[in-house]
Amino acid sequence: MDLAATVSEVIDLRSFSNLWFWIAVAVMWSTASHWVLGVPWDLVQRARHGNGTAAAHVHQLARIHCDRLLHIGRNAGVWLVGLVSGAVTTLALLALLYENEFAQALLCLFLPMTMVGGLSLHTASRIDAGGVEGPALYRLLASHRRWVQMLGVISIFVTAVWGMYQNVRIGVI
Repeated sequence: MDLAATVSEVIDLRSFSNLWFWIAVAVMWSTASHWVLGVPWDLVQRARHGNGTAAAHVHQLARIHCDRLLHIGRNAGVWLVGLVSGAVTTLALLALLYENEFAQALLCLFLPMTMVGGLSLHTASRIDAGGVEGPALYRLLASHRRWVQMLGVISIFVTAVWGMYQNVRIGVI
């Protein structure tokens, strides 16, 4: 058997009809909504219910990850915006202009995650500017999580509709 045929059977680039793509979508969004600015959501829940150790850990983790995000934003932000914009634009051109299904799938994954990245940077700057702690920090993290979940729901819906359209158009089911 030809090596190229074997590789193309194992790695199916028709992404929207591939189970692994949908597993990656589910894992990506569940991870994004569980780790709120680097803080596990179950830890935030324990802190909200009065667990002092969990509250200390939430504050430490939030401070560490906010400082890290803001440091990256201040020192490499312009370069990252340029690189990410170029990558997303390249994916968009390949996906929409050249109708490359693999690029369409990657665009459905990366475009919403760039929005999550921007939202995370905004939330980190709000936490840093206000010195937010205690219940106010938990509310801000919960608000951030709701926005991420809303982006996830919209993204999954758009990805599913686009994937169904591609599968029907190509005739692969």
